[in-house]
Amino acid sequence: MAENFLIREIKNTFSPTGKMVSRLIVINIIVFLVLRLISLFGDLSGNYPHMDKVISYLALPASLSKLIYRPWTIITYAFTHFELFHIVFNMLWLYWVGSILSEFIGNKKILPVYMMGSWFGGLLYILFYNVFPYFNNLVDQSSCIGASAGIMAIILATAVLLPDYSIMIFIWPIRMKWLAAIFVGIDIISINFDGNAGGHIAHLGGALFGYIYIVAYRNGNDLSLWFNNGADSIVSVFSGRKKMKVTYTKTEAKHSERKKDIDKQKKIDSILDKISKSGYESLSAEEKEILFKESKN
Repeated sequence: MAENFLIREIKNTFSPTGKMVSRLIVINIIVFLVLRLISLFGDLSGNYPHMDKVISYLALPASLSKLIYRPWTIITYAFTHFELFHIVFNMLWLYWVGSILSEFIGNKKILPVYMMGSWFGGLLYILFYNVFPYFNNLVDQSSCIGASAGIMAIILATAVLLPDYSIMIFIWPIRMKWLAAIFVGIDIISINFDGNAGGHIAHLGGALFGYIYIVAYRNGNDLSLWFNNGADSIVSVFSGRKKMKVTYTKTEAKHSERKKDIDKQKKIDSILDKISKSGYESLSAEEKEILFKESKN
């Protein structure tokens, strides 16, 4: 019964109406469990697999010579955890803050923010380790794993979009702008402090992308569009369905559609500003309905 329930829940999560935050959490947990099971079975059988070597095929290396032969790690590192507390805290933050951002900008934008934040963080990590002399003796043996860069992108995006939105951390309410400031501050001062410089640099790269994304979004430029269009194209290829293409033949129709998009964006920005100043409960029923419909896109 419990097994059937679990399978049903996973199927619902990956259905077209499933929440992207939940999907990301499930993928991260599955990768974690597979790695732990490999380690467990190896220990029990006496083969003792070299988990560092196994993880190295998923982790993002700082060395450019290694990255050339493992380019997929720019994606896989963002879903790889091996320590229990590492994944527990990452998934809690992903659930708490990702659910908020999803509610206000839409379910379909969460994956692009998470992945592009991870890429931004990973590239900044590689850049630092190959440019600054401080890391000369570390670059060859250093690698990075974890969802933190993508989660930091989500946290900063939420903080920039909704700076005065309060989130309950266990029993204490804290505004998103202060939460983001604390996280960024900790990462900055910890680069040469606790032996996890690569992780902190990746966090900052993810945070930077989260900031850039929302600034562009509020100016009418959705940086997630190319990502989602590319993903839709890939899905259509593997599913055998042709992507629907709409062609406008009249200039007036194009201008009319563009004006509608601009007006809708202005309305949403106005609602978000109202939430930042007075809270979600200050919205009228009509404004809540507009926001709800937008979150489904």
